[in-house]
Amino acid sequence: MEKKIYEDYKYSMQDTARLYVGAKYTFRELLDEEEIAFKFRLIMERYILPEADMEDTLETHLYYLAPDSFLVKIYKQMKAKVKVNVIEEKKPLFAGAAGKAGDAPRKRYVTRQLTVEELVNVPPADKERQGYVIQELSVSKLALLGL
Repeated sequence: MEKKIYEDYKYSMQDTARLYVGAKYTFRELLDEEEIAFKFRLIMERYILPEADMEDTLETHLYYLAPDSFLVKIYKQMKAKVKVNVIEEKKPLFAGAAGKAGDAPRKRYVTRQLTVEELVNVPPADKERQGYVIQELSVSKLALLGL
């Protein structure tokens, strides 16, 4: 049987202001990936890794990050934002007599951009109930230079 490696959300992109990194990278893969900015990899190695495991994914690390952790301050310094998919209920516009009998609220995934502070203030149980899926981490290039 052929072993398949999960490669979705393993990417890095840059524009003039920000660096975007897919959340499925493990820390080991992040440090080995030459395409990711050196300064970002250096900050991950020096500050984030002492409190994380090399085999953790960026997604897992951010999902379970504690609000009182020193790492939240580091992410705040990098002006980090997290792209998250959340399940949202869309209610029918008219639920009166003109509505169908089977009109129930529909659930759909909505993409949101959150700061790391906003993400860590949601307890893991609420994240699970709301169906949080972390897609990517983006950091400011200018803030990276300041660290």
